[in-house]
Formats: sequence, C-alpha cells, structure tokens
Amino acid sequence: MSSITKAKSNAGKAKAPSRIAQGLNQVLADTYALMAMSHHAHWNIEGDGFFALHAAFEEQYTNLFQAADEIAERARALDAYAVGGLKAMAKMANMDEMEAPAPQKDYVAALVEANEKTVKDLRKVKDLAGDEGDSETEDLLIARIQYHEKTLWMLKSYLK
Repeated sequence: MSSITKAKSNAGKAKAPSRIAQGLNQVLADTYALMAMSHHAHWNIEGDGFFALHAAFEEQYTNLFQAADEIAERARALDAYAVGGLKAMAKMANMDEMEAPAPQKDYVAALVEANEKTVKDLRKVKDLAGDEGDSETEDLLIARIQYHEKTLWMLKSYLK
C-alpha cells in the first residue's frame, strides 16, 4: 500500500482523546454553559443593583467566551477534537438553567453554584495534567481556576 493510499484510508479516523483532552472538553462545556448563564443574567437583571451587576455579568461572559476558545484550542493542540453543539455541551456541563425573571440574589447564587462546579472540574483536569507532566495545560487551568476563584469571591461578597 502506498503512503498516499494509507493516508487516505486513515483520513477521518479520529483517535480516542487522551484523558486530559476529555477533561478539557468537560471544562470547555462548563465554561460555555457558564458563559450562557452569565449572558442570560446580564440581559435579565433588574433592580437597584442593575448597573453594577449588568457590567459584572458582561465582564464575566466576555472573559468566558475568550477562555472557551483557549480551552478548545488546547484540546486541539493535544490532537483531540473540541466538543461542540449546544445540546452536547449542555449535557456535558450538567448545570441547571436560570429562570427569568428572578431576584438579583437568585442570579448571583446560580452563578456561584456554576462557578464552583467549574472550579471542581478544573482542579481535576489540572491535577491530571500535572500527574502526566503536561505543564502547558496545567498552567492554562491554573489561570482559569484563579479567575473563577476571584469571581466567586466577588459573587459571594454580593450575597452577604
């Protein structure tokens, strides 16, 4: 079999993603779901704290959109495919959707819960990357954990 024939016969056959790539896809799904939740809250927030929360939610969904791209591209750098499609991502993320309208504290509490779940998943994949010597993925995930921890501090402070 020639090298061209062999290449054609292997085309389209994706190898099984590594455990790190699978974890990155979980984090990608979490990030995308959280981005949608933040955007939903941004659109529907009302009341005395409107301006501050509206701006905070916009900062969050903007950051999360950029993070989703970085996470997906890291999965691709590991020779895996990034998860896609809203249905697939929502199923993987397994986060409850917010209802609208809702009191401000309900939006914030839902975002606290979603950020906590995301941090938990980020830590799992970060530890796996560390165990397997993938310092580039580990660094990316450490930065994401730091972002979410700061976000959690701010959201929880609002609820006090």
